[in-house]
Amino acid sequence: MAVHIRLARYGSKKNPFYRVVVTDQRSPRDGRFLEIIGTFDPSKNPGKLELKSDRLAYWSSVGALATDTVAGLLRRHAREAGASA
Repeated sequence: MAVHIRLARYGSKKNPFYRVVVTDQRSPRDGRFLEIIGTFDPSKNPGKLELKSDRLAYWSSVGALATDTVAGLLRRHAREAGASA
């Protein structure tokens, strides 16, 4: 079973809101998931990403792969956290 960390879309039409979820690769985008590990709100400027870093570290350690979009968000989040520290 391939496990991925990806976005699940919620919110209303033209007002997206995303949950960062850990899911089986075969599940549909907004389908069944294993765990919610964060949220992403692109309507904020810049987009607001909130993560449970301990759960992200756990799932990464057991082999979960982030999609390209989530990987980019994680890089930006790490860069911003490093700049503010």
